[in-house]
Amino acid sequence: MNVENLLALDARISARMRVAESPGLLRSVAAFLAHSGDSWFCLAALALLWWCGSPDYWRWRATILILAILITAALVLVLKFAIRRRRPEGDWGGIYRATDPHSFPSGHATRAFMLATMAFGLGPPWLGIALVIWAPLVSIARVSMGVHYLSDVAAGVGIGIFMGILIQLVLL
Repeated sequence: MNVENLLALDARISARMRVAESPGLLRSVAAFLAHSGDSWFCLAALALLWWCGSPDYWRWRATILILAILITAALVLVLKFAIRRRRPEGDWGGIYRATDPHSFPSGHATRAFMLATMAFGLGPPWLGIALVIWAPLVSIARVSMGVHYLSDVAAGVGIGIFMGILIQLVLL
C-alpha cells in the first residue's frame, strides 16, 4: 500500500468519525472536548492554578507545565509548516482553519498527551489519571469535529508522549 492509498484510507475513516454536521448531544460533547484542549484554555487554567495554588506545590508544577506547553507548541508549529497538510474540508472550527490551516500533527492531541504524560511525573496521581482519560477524548473529538484526520491525532499522541518524557528528563 502506497502513501496515497494510506492517506485516502485515513480520510475515509476520519470522515466516518465525523459528527460536526449532525446536531445533537454527541456533537455538543465533541465540540466541548475539542475546544477543551485549546492552548489558551490550558494556559489560562495553569495561570489560575499558579495564582491560586500553594507556592510550594502548585506554582512549581504550573510553571513547568506552562514551559512544556510553549516548548511543545514550538515543535508542533515547525512540523506543521514543514509538512503543510491541509485540514479536512468543513465549516466547524473556523478559528482553527483561519489561524492554522495545517493539520499534521494535531497540536491539541500533542498538548493533551504531553500534559497527561507530565502529570504522571509531577503528580498528584489523580491529575495524571484525569488527564489520561481527557487526552484521548480531546484527540477523538478533533477528528469527530472535522478539523483533523485520524493520522494527525495519532502522530500528536506519539509526539505528546515523547515530549512529556523528554521535557521531564531535561527540566526535572
